[in-house]
Amino acid sequence: MNLFAFTRILLACILVATLGACGSLPEQRARAPEKVGAADPTTVLAKVAQASTPPGEHSGFRLMPLGVYSFDARIQLAQRAQRSLVLQYYQIENDEVGRLLLQTVREAALRGVQVRVLVDDLYTVNSQQLLLALSKTPNISVRLFNPFCCGRDGFLTRFAASPLDVARLNHRMHNKLFIADGVMAIVGGRNIANEYFVLSETQNFIDMDVLIVGKVVPQLETIFYAYWNSIQVWPVAAIVSAKGDRPVVEADFDVAVRRARPLPKLMFPTSDILGYGPIKEELDEGRLGLLWGHAVAIADPPSKPATMTAQEAIATSVTMTVWEMMRDAKREIDLSSPYLVPGDRGVMAIRAMTDRNVKVTLMTNSLAANDEPLVHTGYARYRERLLRSGVELYELSPKRTTADMRFDDFGKSLGRLHAKTLAIDGTRIYLGSMNLDPRSATQNTEMGVVVDSPELARELLRIFNVSKLQNSYRVRFAEDGVTLRWSTRDGQKEVDYSSEPEASLTQKLYYWLMSPLMPESLL
Repeated sequence: MNLFAFTRILLACILVATLGACGSLPEQRARAPEKVGAADPTTVLAKVAQASTPPGEHSGFRLMPLGVYSFDARIQLAQRAQRSLVLQYYQIENDEVGRLLLQTVREAALRGVQVRVLVDDLYTVNSQQLLLALSKTPNISVRLFNPFCCGRDGFLTRFAASPLDVARLNHRMHNKLFIADGVMAIVGGRNIANEYFVLSETQNFIDMDVLIVGKVVPQLETIFYAYWNSIQVWPVAAIVSAKGDRPVVEADFDVAVRRARPLPKLMFPTSDILGYGPIKEELDEGRLGLLWGHAVAIADPPSKPATMTAQEAIATSVTMTVWEMMRDAKREIDLSSPYLVPGDRGVMAIRAMTDRNVKVTLMTNSLAANDEPLVHTGYARYRERLLRSGVELYELSPKRTTADMRFDDFGKSLGRLHAKTLAIDGTRIYLGSMNLDPRSATQNTEMGVVVDSPELARELLRIFNVSKLQNSYRVRFAEDGVTLRWSTRDGQKEVDYSSEPEASLTQKLYYWLMSPLMPESLL
């Protein structure tokens, strides 16, 4: 999610000028670095992983396109963990999903499980007191990545309180990672909030996670500890102050959860779009059905871009790894990126691919589906050039996503795209947190897994093609070769639109006014 849109920065600057506020972080206290320990082979999850692993294989995977399955997988792993849990997220919201997961994690800690929770500080306005109370539980440590020093009760006041520190605060940890007992991990695009699991009443995301076992899991845990031990991280208690006259105590977490609205009973479809059910029964039976392949975990360093130039940040980034994968394609590229701003060099690189007869299919949000409409201005600048480069281009339709029940019941909520996936030649995939945009390349830290597995690629492409054909508009030129058309099917009939479909007049006007003003570096 792009969070530094021009209007928000402008408002922050106005607050700075009005308040004249400033502050600084507390001095970092020395702490001994923590290391990845060998997984205990006697835990329940370790035994399931071992029983599920065929001889000589590398890593096992289960795609989780269905939000309720993906959320339940985290709950199931936390309930069965016996030694350790690590959580690393861009956002853990103080809503029904966030509270239930943290409550389950806390129950694990009370059983003796060592729990480490690392959260980017940008979105902790509503969750910081809950996280502080959680940190008072024995066996739980909570840390914040790149925290704000002051003005912590509001998004804009946080920036206003640090006017000389905007360059640092523009650097956010976009990673998403969950590991149980060092043997099972969940990686993907979902943050911990209602809308990422199709449990919001107003907006929900099509997204993708993957459950992982095997040789790549220790790589993921090593990535976590590189962040956990980094100088960009502070203990939550060093940053967040208790409200009121008394210190926060362990019992405050239970009080906060009891006072809040509980999550409605989760409704589980019989199976997801791939034919899989929830993992609970398989865990109970002691064996998971997985697809296998060779995998590598990739991540930006936690210091990105503080210790390097923008060019160096790009050269060593997850973004560059993904571009190199695309350049190696021989036949086809299928990419899903909710925020798609390829830049001049990206368009040239894609043109070089299509010139080699590589079929390139890109899917992103339409203006109506984009939760950051200003990012759409950056994408739209390249839309025609992408089409002239020979790209097949699709934009997600909120209405068609809501009507299509294969990605869960969206109810009356607005459907949006949030999955960041890539398939190369039907044999190799990337799945993780990275968007194909400037922020992922130069500012945010990102992570993911690269997997060589034709079987896994086939399943990912099945999901991609359903979104492309059933939930999206095909964007192309009209017969004049200049005017854009958005086409989709209504039963057996093809329907064309001559302007941004489903977008409101307000959205179109906002886009028209802001598009010429937005510098690409802010997108």
